[in-house]
Formats: sequence, C-alpha cells, structure tokens
Amino acid sequence: MRRLLATAGALAVVLTGCGSETPDYQSIWTTSSTTPPPDAEGQPVPLWQYLEESGVVGEPVAPEKIPHLTVTMPTPGGWHPYNNPNLAPGTRMIAKGNTYPTAMLLVFALHGDFDVPKALREHGNADAKLSENFKQLNASHDDWKGFPSSMIEGSYDLNGKRMQTYNRVVIAADSLQPPQRYLVQLTVTTYADEAQQQGPDIESIIAGFNIAKK
Repeated sequence: MRRLLATAGALAVVLTGCGSETPDYQSIWTTSSTTPPPDAEGQPVPLWQYLEESGVVGEPVAPEKIPHLTVTMPTPGGWHPYNNPNLAPGTRMIAKGNTYPTAMLLVFALHGDFDVPKALREHGNADAKLSENFKQLNASHDDWKGFPSSMIEGSYDLNGKRMQTYNRVVIAADSLQPPQRYLVQLTVTTYADEAQQQGPDIESIIAGFNIAKK
C-alpha cells in the first residue's frame, strides 16, 4: 500500500556544497527509495514500510501547530533557520553557516493503529542502518520524555564525505480519548571530522529537544 504520507512529497534537502540531508528521512517519507530493497535477505525493513503495511496514513504537521502537545528544538547561538522548497510541509530545520551541521525536526500525525513497541524496536533505526557504509556508534530504545522512542548515532558516506548523525524517532500521544499519535523525528548531522568541534552545539540541541503534553 502506497498511501503513507502521500501529501508529504520527497524530503530531500540540498545544501550548498552538500548532497541529500539524512537519507533515512527520504526513505521513511517517500515511496521511491534509493536504499537496497527492504525485503532483500538480511536487510532491515524501514519504518515507513512497516507503517505503510500496517495501514497507517500520515499527515505532516508543523511542530508548533500540534493542538495538545508541545514539541520544541532549541537554536544554539550562530545557528539560523534553513528554508528549502524541497522540505516537506511543516518541517523545521536549522543550520550553522551554509552547509553542515544541520538539525531537522519533522512531525507527522499518524492515522491508523499499529504496534508501537514493535515499530520502534524492529524498524525505528532501520533507515539509518541502510545508509551507505553505516557504522553504528550508539543506539537506544529507551523512552524519551516519557514517550516510546528509538535512537541511533553513527557515521555514513554521502557524496564522498563521511557524515556523523544522531537520529531519534518518538511516537508521542496526546491526552485525547482515543489519543492522537504523532511521529516526531529529530536528526542532527555534521561532517564526521567536525563532530568534536561541533559537539557542544549538537549536544545542546539533543538535550533541549522536548516533547510534552499541554
């Protein structure tokens, strides 16, 4: 079924001097992926495919427009909003300078029931692992701010450059009955050889990323 997030379009962000931002985003929210076939033996199944096959439909939502949740991402000094027409509606992105590092925040309202623990445990980190020459540095399935979550950190190759990325997916629900679920994804990316230099800013974004019920 190819209905998942059909209104989102392709989320491929092109920065000056860079290629696509975070391949995992593109493979989650588009139906044409450049990653290896998910059903191939030994290949992890991406989260977008699991949700699609579970009958889930998504609607992009700007983080500040979620009715009953507060979703925020801090902006360190020297960083600025980055706008690009290729971004999915409602995407919020900040950058330092004209290229990397970047931080991207994306929210989708999810319509349809699915197994949240299974989705995150088995598929939450799959898209990152399908990136070219991905090397995992850290991963976790612990809750984030009280909501189910999956996180992975690692490095991968992109257009001849070695990148380092932090990617967290959160499935948050509001207090309505029945609750409305949202997929919230934060991805922070920098050149691998600048990761230590950019570390304080990146850590402040990760630590300040917050999801709370209103």
